[in-house]
Amino acid sequence: MPVPETTRLLHELEGTVEENLNRHLAAAQEWMPHEYVPWSQGRDFAELGGEAWDPEQSRVTPIARTALEVNLLTEDNLPSYHREIERAFGRDGAWGTWVHRWTAEEGRHGICIRDYLLVTRAVDPVELERMRMETMQAGYDTGDKPLLNVCAYVSFQELATRLSHRNTGRYTQDPLAERLLARVSTDENLHMVFYRNLVKAALEISPDAMMRAITDEVLNFAMPGAVIPSFARKAALMAKAGIYDLRIHHDDVVQPLLRYWKVFDLTGLGAVGEAAREELATFIKGLDTQASRFEERRDATAARRAARGIVDL
Repeated sequence: MPVPETTRLLHELEGTVEENLNRHLAAAQEWMPHEYVPWSQGRDFAELGGEAWDPEQSRVTPIARTALEVNLLTEDNLPSYHREIERAFGRDGAWGTWVHRWTAEEGRHGICIRDYLLVTRAVDPVELERMRMETMQAGYDTGDKPLLNVCAYVSFQELATRLSHRNTGRYTQDPLAERLLARVSTDENLHMVFYRNLVKAALEISPDAMMRAITDEVLNFAMPGAVIPSFARKAALMAKAGIYDLRIHHDDVVQPLLRYWKVFDLTGLGAVGEAAREELATFIKGLDTQASRFEERRDATAARRAARGIVDL
């Protein structure tokens, strides 16, 4: 009886998973979420006889608040992400060990970001909780993506999330927020490296299938936070502010990974792999053009608003 393709890949990649799991455990530094939260700034809200939240209490700009909310709500959907990763990778051996380690590390992110936001009164706590409920009830579903597609997607997604956190921290102009989100970004980068290395190994084992998966995930990429209420509007505000836009996606997410995998230098592809690579090259060219047009429109709009004395916050 022939071995199912997914079973074969799980078995052949097991050594790579174990090697990179050990590398990750050696590189990852223990850190404590509570050490990144300015607890002395906290005080009771109205229900405990304190003061209700008011926008004037927030020290960050409206766009920074939006970015912080999006980043936190994205992290909040961890139960769905765990389900999808476990479905693809399984619970056995090094695969299962990685799934649970990854989940445990990701869990810290939502804890410390939420604590920071509530203690500093950076965002409306009632609105934040309602959005959390709505986001988690919507959940996240990969649509039963094949193993190689999951590996490709999370490589891009982890790097994109890292940049979103890092750039949000800088945009807040709050040293505490920047320190916290830089710490979270370090985790995300280590996770990206793990998945990136899996893809590299898979290109050697099943080059055509992996190339097809990379192409599919680049062409259809969407951030996991897309289920957040009003995500399109919020993502547009973040793009306008330069926190995460098409240029960042092209230059700092897609291209670095494609270069690392040597996608356009790879030899030995069959017809399926070559077709996928050609499709990818065409798409990347178009993405670069779109990014340039977006930058031109944004710069022109900013110049007009500046001429009229309008300052975006």
